[in-house]
Amino acid sequence: MIEEKHQHLLCEKVELAYQLIEKKWVNSIIHTLLEEPKRFSEIHAYIPDLSKRMLNERIKELEECGIIIRNVITERPIRTEYSLTRKGTELGKALKAVEEWAEKWL
Repeated sequence: MIEEKHQHLLCEKVELAYQLIEKKWVNSIIHTLLEEPKRFSEIHAYIPDLSKRMLNERIKELEECGIIIRNVITERPIRTEYSLTRKGTELGKALKAVEEWAEKWL
């Protein structure tokens, strides 16, 4: 009974993960931030087909999930950068493995 409940919770978590990463542009945004933090305009430049409105929406969703963090740098000029959290970096590594699989098999 306990193992069945554990499996059910695991399935719910996996389903939530798939719901997040299947959203359009999420993978591209995470991929863009894997190397280093970037400003909004830099992320947009890496993904030119992504509208600014949709980028803003996805960034907010990823912030709420704890995958991206917004950093305000108070040096002059003041700027905002986005970076992956530890949770986001680990997700990025998992997505990178999927990219490698796709390159090999698709």
